[in-house]
This record gives sequence, structure tokens and C-alpha cells, in this order.
Amino acid sequence: MRGVGTADGTARAPADGGTDPLGDPYLRTRFTLPSRPATFLRRQRLVVHLDQALRTPLTLVNGSAGAGKTLLTADWAAGLRLPVAWLTVEAEDHRPGVFWAYVFESLRVCGARVDGAAGAPADASGVGRGLLASLATELNARDCPVVLVLDEYDRMTAAEVAEQLEFVLRHAGQGLRLVLVTRTEPLLPLHRYRAADELTEIRGAELSFTPEEADALLRLHGLRLSAHAASALVDRTRGWAAGLRLSALAAREATDPEQYLKEFEAGHSTVADFLIAEVLKGRTEEMQDLLLRVSVLDRFCPDLADALTLRTDAERLLAGLHRENAFIERLGHSWYRLHPLFREILRAHLRERMPGAEAELHLRAARWLRRSGFLPETLAHGVAGGDFDLAAGALVDDLAIGQLFTGLHSDALTQLFAGMGPETRSPASDLVRAARALDRSDLDHGLGRLRRAQEQLSGTEDSPRLAAARLSCTLLETLAARLTGCPPRAEQAAATAEELRRDLPDHLLDEHPELTALLLTHVGSARLWEGRFDDARAVLTRVAGAPGGSATVLPRVESMGHLALLDYLNGWLGRAERRALAAVSEAERAGLRRPPGAGLGRLVLAAVAVDRQELGRARVLLAETARFPAREHDPVPTAGRALAVSRLLLDDGETHAAAEAAEPAVSAAVPSPWAESHTAVVRSAACLVDGRPDEAVRLLHGVSAGQPPCAVEAAAIQAAAGRPRAAAELLGAVRAEGRTGPAVSVGAALVQARAAQESGDTVTARRLVARALLDARRERLRRPFRQAGDWIKPLLATAPLHELAAGWLLSGRPGAHGEPVRPEPALLVPVELSGRERDVLRRLARMMSTEEIAADLYVSVNTVKTHLKSAYRKLAVNRRGDAVRRASDLGLL
Repeated sequence: MRGVGTADGTARAPADGGTDPLGDPYLRTRFTLPSRPATFLRRQRLVVHLDQALRTPLTLVNGSAGAGKTLLTADWAAGLRLPVAWLTVEAEDHRPGVFWAYVFESLRVCGARVDGAAGAPADASGVGRGLLASLATELNARDCPVVLVLDEYDRMTAAEVAEQLEFVLRHAGQGLRLVLVTRTEPLLPLHRYRAADELTEIRGAELSFTPEEADALLRLHGLRLSAHAASALVDRTRGWAAGLRLSALAAREATDPEQYLKEFEAGHSTVADFLIAEVLKGRTEEMQDLLLRVSVLDRFCPDLADALTLRTDAERLLAGLHRENAFIERLGHSWYRLHPLFREILRAHLRERMPGAEAELHLRAARWLRRSGFLPETLAHGVAGGDFDLAAGALVDDLAIGQLFTGLHSDALTQLFAGMGPETRSPASDLVRAARALDRSDLDHGLGRLRRAQEQLSGTEDSPRLAAARLSCTLLETLAARLTGCPPRAEQAAATAEELRRDLPDHLLDEHPELTALLLTHVGSARLWEGRFDDARAVLTRVAGAPGGSATVLPRVESMGHLALLDYLNGWLGRAERRALAAVSEAERAGLRRPPGAGLGRLVLAAVAVDRQELGRARVLLAETARFPAREHDPVPTAGRALAVSRLLLDDGETHAAAEAAEPAVSAAVPSPWAESHTAVVRSAACLVDGRPDEAVRLLHGVSAGQPPCAVEAAAIQAAAGRPRAAAELLGAVRAEGRTGPAVSVGAALVQARAAQESGDTVTARRLVARALLDARRERLRRPFRQAGDWIKPLLATAPLHELAAGWLLSGRPGAHGEPVRPEPALLVPVELSGRERDVLRRLARMMSTEEIAADLYVSVNTVKTHLKSAYRKLAVNRRGDAVRRASDLGLL
């Protein structure tokens, strides 16, 4: 055992002899610095902080049992070049005479006082004021201060002793540095010392081991864990020193330490023995009962604790436990939580002492939390208590049923109700079942449960709770209408929802923006399916631009995907691409893994890539969407995928496969005019390529002039089939009215140019092709030129038109004076990455940072970011890794 520090920094054993005021010999072990074990880890950051104790009169090292307070302070004190008086306080020291006799003796033992100086207390029950004044005067006269460490000062409960200690400290001046090592707040005027900046404090949060310190401690115990396992242990123990050491000692004996630490039961371990001995035993029966009952809670306040104990003393007991650092942490606003390991141990003891009480405690908590407006905790405790009707009722009454579909915790919420059995029969429970079934596209079960809930609610007296339940019904009705492709049903449900909103308090509606966002998204999708593009855009734009944070992220992403599809269907490739990229980016930024809306965004990007004849990128995007979850019966994304895949197959020459791939677009119970028109065009084009022009023309009877992009493509097929008059009539019926984009104007100009060329009017043909090239170049739209046929090649080979097509559509050089060149120019050379964009991506692949790339290429960081942004746009990605992978897949690197 090491001796105490002396003035010259050496250590010497305490002198023998002497008795305390009771006549008993001094216990010399109380003056000795505790020895540090071989596995002790010096934490320099704490030692540096403790060095501040030499500059302030008072230092407080305050933490729970096993936090490492004593060993930290002893290690620091052993290295000081000042006299250190160490005293371990005992419970018997509450008598002032005994306490001060030990303090005087500790000062003598360390050499801070000469024998006989100022005397010593002789009466165990008290100490004279003059003796304390003499001690303070003696200390104040010292040339260098003495450090007095009172370890386990929490055992000192006498207010008289605290007042006397503060008197000596105040009058000792620079001659005394007092260090209190304690689990509780000492009865000293700490606020005065803080205000005067004369207090050094190290508390529990700072005493906790960091992951790096924990790893070093485990290595001292012979354990080498992975970074993940070490971090998990720190999370579970909250960096508690004793917990880490005891866990390490136990794991060292296991064949697989990592697995042991992952699975060990805290309630039956050496950690449990320590905490029971240090924290639980010795507490009053009321305190033990309180701790056992609140162990079922993640957090608690006095009123909630009272609801579990059925008493009214929680506020006083919790305040006392917190003051004593009894592994209870104050969260603020009168809320507390237990240390995770302590909570595990208490729950194990709860099950042993009060078998069967756990479920009832969960239900008491759920009822209190429901009355107090804490929905997530109400649901968790209601389910933990086995009352799914209570949990479902809280979810519906709070108008939060939309959270089953959207939000960062929707998966966890859905899983929470996965164990709901047939015994739950309330309308709210049926609504939750219906929502879960519809989210899985299980229409039969979903609609059945929805009808049952509506029947039960029909005979209920009007109230805000009934209005909330009925509004939840309308949300599920709109989803069902969307999945079945039934717009009238969606519109009726939306109108009902608008009426019900008037019966609900505004604050409840404001707290759950996801319900309105989901409802409008479903209505917008149904309108899009019906072909009411303007009406669909109106509601979808409201959702896409609405605030709401994580609660509305899924409807926002889905609405953005639908808006991108609307732009595509109207012939605006650039707009569609930008909206689709925004949808994908929003999903990734919010941390959504593979949401359906992001899948629709990628489908639009794939369709745009097909129209630009970037077929490799289209294949990659379609392969990605195949891995995304999709509502099986959702007609809009189903049709979107069918059309993108079928057009890609058609351009690959797979005519039969293309016709088959288009079938799902028209498989919904209620037909869609745009889906039917696009499908008819794909089938017709496949027949034309196969040499069946009559069949191709027959299939075009299903194409509506109200779908301009489809009508223009149908006109091109009519012209290719030798029916110029029919083509002209179809074009004449198209009423774009300024809402359609270049895909329509380019297609129409090419059909008219073909008719002019075949009638011998080359001048008009060239003028129309020039107009088409100008419109298409902005959008990099290449597919209509490929579909045009051989008639266009001589025109594109002439100088004026070749110049318009060069670099993005054609390769080769034009002839002079409008003459064609030989060989004929190659059509459809896609715009690839620029040389500088490839340079940047190659360096990205080598894991270089933006700054490193800029330095390597001798350009600015902003220039690198510009190239990256351009490359991301071309590759339809938003992240570095995706850009490198996609460029590699496409053979661009």
C-alpha cells in the first residue's frame, strides 16, 4: 500500500501512536491513498482538469458509486509536489469532535502540521471555535498550500460539520485546497464559490469513459474488441467505470468475449451484485418500491411515478435519489431516467419480487401518458401491457394513423401492432388493421376491416373522437381508391374529409400534417390516373411544397415523383428529370431507404434516358427500381414502369417482349386514357417494326388526341405505314394549348417534314427538321429522330442541319453547298461525360476529397463542384459512390 504525499513529493508511512477523542487508536488506513490496480487507466483529460484544484479553494469530484472518483483523485494526488492530507470519511464522523480530530491527524501525518501545533479536539461531541480559528490561521500562514482530500464525503450528513468546514476553508486563504470526493451534493454554499469562480467541478458526465478510453481500459484487461462492440458496451454502461471493469472481468473468462458482452444479462451478473449492494440495499421500502416500478419506463416524472406506485411521495423520493447519485439522471423539466444497466437489473428484480405486475404497470403508465398527451410512449406501453385496443384508440384519437405510412418511425410503428390478435375488436383496432393491410396492397383484407370499422362508427354519437376516427377512414378510403384506380371514390372521400376537418380542433390538425399530405397525394395520384393532369398537378404541388419535416417526407417524395411523371407525359424531359432527381435526393436526404416515391422518380429518369437514347443508363435505373418496394396494385407507378421497360425493349429490337412488357399499364380495373394511349403506341410500333403495318394502324384506334405525345407518335406511325392523310388528321386534332413540351413539338415537326419531303417540298422539309433540331437540342431528345426512318438521313447530312445536330445527335462532317457526305453520318451519338468530368470521377474513385481533386487538377474547388454537379445530372445520381459506380457500369471510366 502506498503512503501519503509529503511536501517534497516523496511518500512515507503514517506515524504510529495517538488516539481519537473516543480513546480509540487512529485508523491509519483512513489516511492512506488507495492503491491503483494494475488495470487502472490514467485519463489525462481528467488529471488536467483536476490540476485546476490547485488554483481554487474548493474542488468537487461528484459521481455515482463505481464512477472512478476515488482512484482518479488518488492518482492525481500521488503526483503532486505539495503536501496531501488524505482522509476517508466514515459514518461515525458525524460527531464534530471525531471528524476534526481525524482532519488534524491527517494534516499532521502528511507533514502539513508540526506536532503539538494548535492542539486537537478532545471532545467527541464538539469542537471549539477557537481551535478551528487557530487551524485556519496556521494554514493561512503557510508558504505553500496543503491539499486536503476528503474521500467518501457523502457519508458526512451533519450540517454543523459542514458549517465548520466552510469556516476553516474561508479563513485559511491560500493555505488550503479542499477536495471533496462524494456521491451527493455537500452541504456547502456552492453557489457562492461558483459565482466567485472559486470552484472546480468534475461530475458524472465527465467521469464517464469515452469510447477511446473504454477501448484502452479493455485492452488493459486483455480484451481486444471490435470498434462496434466497444462502442455498444459504452452505450450500455453509459461509460460507467465499474460497469466497464466488471463486464471486462466477466468477458475475459468467456470463449467469445464479444458475443458474451452482447448477450449477457445484467440482472444476473457481477454488475447486478455491485449495484444492488451499493444502491438498492439500505434504501427505504418506499424508495425500493418506487425504483422497481419505474424500471418499466424509459423516462418518468413524479406524477407518472405516483401513478405507478399509487402514492404521492415520488417527487420527494426522486429528488433525494438524484442528490445521492443513485444512478438516476435528471433530464430537465422534472423528468428523470435510470441508468440503462441499473434499469435492467431493477426489472429483473421486479419480475422476481412482483410476478405479473409488469403488464399492469405498463397499462397504468399508458393511461397516464395518454391523458398527458405523450402518444409514442402511450402506444409503446399500451402494447407492452397487452392492450392493443388502448394503443389503437390512442393512435386514432390523436389523428396519427398516417404515421403508419410516413415518418422516420413508420416501420417501427407498424411492427408495434404486428402482434395484434383477434381479441381486439374496437373500431380503432380495425382501422389500424385496415391501414396495415392497405399498405401491403392487401385490398381484400384492408377493405374488409375498413368496412367493419365504418359500420361500428355509424351508430356512435358525434364527438371529436368520432370525427378523428371518421377522418382516419377517409384517409384509408383515398388510398383504396388510388390502389383500385377509382378517382370518383377518392374525390368523394376527400370531400368528406374537408367536412370532418371542421369538427376537429385546429391544434390537432396542425400536429399531424402527414394525414392531409397523404390524403392529397392519394387524390392527386387518382386524378393523374384519370388523365386530369391539371387537377392532379394542383394538389400534388401543394404537397410537394408543404413543410412538415420528417412527418410528411414520404408524401412529399411521392408527390414529387408524380409531378415528374406529369412533366414527362406532357413532353417536358428536362423538367421531368429535375423533379425526379429532386424526389430521389429528398428521399436520400431524409434517410428513407427505398421509398415507393423514389422508385417512381427513378422510373421517370429511366424514361427520360430512353428518349435521349442513353439506353445503358436506362437499364441501370430500371434495375435499381426493381429492388424498390412497390404497392402491387398502385396503377400509376405500375404503368410508368411498364411503359419505360417496353419502350427500352422496343429500341433494343425486342418487339415481342416490348408488347408484353406494356401489358401491366392497362391491367387496372379502371382504365386510364394516357396509359391506354401509350400502350397502344408501343404495340403499334412493335407491329410496324415486324412488318405488319395494317395491324399497327388498327392498334392506333385506342390513341386519344387528348394525349398529345401519344397522338404525335401515332401520327408518325401512320405516316410510316403509308397513310399521310390519317397522320395529318391526327395531328390536326391535337390541341396542345401551350402546355406540352418539346417532345410534342419535335414529333409533330418531323411528321410534317416527312410529308413535305415525300411530296417533293424539300425546302419546307428542311425548315421543319431545323425547327425540330432546335427544340430537341435543349432537351437532348434523340428518340424521335431514330424512329423517323431513312427519309431523314439525307436531310441531316446537309451542312445547315448537320451543324444543328453535330455534337449531340450526329458524328461526321457536313458536305459543301448542302451536298450530303459519304458515308452517311451516324445517328444518335449520345452526349457523354466531358473529359474534365471523367477526370474528376476517376479521382473520386480513388477516394480523393474535393479539395484534393482541385489541387491535383490545378483548378478551384468551385470548379470541381461544378463538374461534379454536371456529372451527377447526366448520370442521374446525387452521391459520389453512386456516380463512380454508374459511370463504371456504363463504361465511361
